[in-house]
Amino acid sequence: MAFKAMTARKKYPKIKKDDKIIVIVGKERGKIGTVLKVDAEKGRVIVEKVNMVKKHARPSAQTAQGGIIEKEASLNISNVMIVCNKCTEPTRIGNRTLEDGSKVRVCKKCGEPMDE
Repeated sequence: MAFKAMTARKKYPKIKKDDKIIVIVGKERGKIGTVLKVDAEKGRVIVEKVNMVKKHARPSAQTAQGGIIEKEASLNISNVMIVCNKCTEPTRIGNRTLEDGSKVRVCKKCGEPMDE
């Protein structure tokens, strides 16, 4: 009996770059920011001005001065929730197909499309 390697189904995060999100758990709970980067492979997001860490950097082409720099660290995607543009509440996201056949993300609370 041969062992077959299980292949995990690829997850596509519903949160995208430039979405407005709120942190729902952890030390940064309650903070609101915009998504700078989404790493779908690892399931992590980097949010503007949230989860700031200090990093010691040597002088290089990017950092001419060197020293201690502050930058955003990533958060697990399960620890953030998207904020709706219309009802301004943290919400889950659903999908809807429009008449012209295009898919759009919708707010589960108010039903309004999130992609304009």
